[in-house]
Amino acid sequence: MTDVDRRTRLEGCYTSVLHDVMRSMGLRNFTLPPRLRPLQPDTVLTGPAFTVEGRIDETADPHETLLAWTGLLSRAPEGHVWTCQPHTHLVAQMGELSAETLHMKGVLGCVVDGALRDTGFLLRLGFRCWGTHHTPRDIVGMWLPTATDREIMIGDVAIAPGDWLHGDRDGMVRIPVARLDDVIDAAVTAMNTENLVRTAILAGMDPQDAYLKHGKF
Repeated sequence: MTDVDRRTRLEGCYTSVLHDVMRSMGLRNFTLPPRLRPLQPDTVLTGPAFTVEGRIDETADPHETLLAWTGLLSRAPEGHVWTCQPHTHLVAQMGELSAETLHMKGVLGCVVDGALRDTGFLLRLGFRCWGTHHTPRDIVGMWLPTATDREIMIGDVAIAPGDWLHGDRDGMVRIPVARLDDVIDAAVTAMNTENLVRTAILAGMDPQDAYLKHGKF
């Protein structure tokens, strides 16, 4: 199965069912904290993570910060989700020019444990963004990356490069890449079973009887 096929199947799944199947598999610490919210709640963002980490450095030269930032944009791979732990809420980690650049490169969207800016433009562009808040402050002379393509933590969720993120209006989950196909198959099966339960209840079956018959509710 290609990543395009995986995205197509996952886009038809909702986070609640993905959460339930991963819990049933014995996985833990895969739900990102509720402080992260989608800028476009009616959209689904799903794909493998390109991980970025950084820190505030108020002594940094503005030119140095912009060189480092544009270098990050250059390294972001097509078909991935820009996933950043900036270790600060002072400055925005995604704005107009950066989003335009990533969008043109085929990056699917961004997940930032921090701020967004230029949000009107981001909405018009349709670049799918997740963050914690908005601010007009940018990274210039303030923030430097420290690592890419290594495991980062967002809340209690460890996100390794290539792990998949899947988010909708309810929230976002991390799917370990080693279990990705199993999770997708189980989620599709679970949704089919839920449809049987729904049909039974709408036909008048008692909800407990529907649960006992289909093993799901």
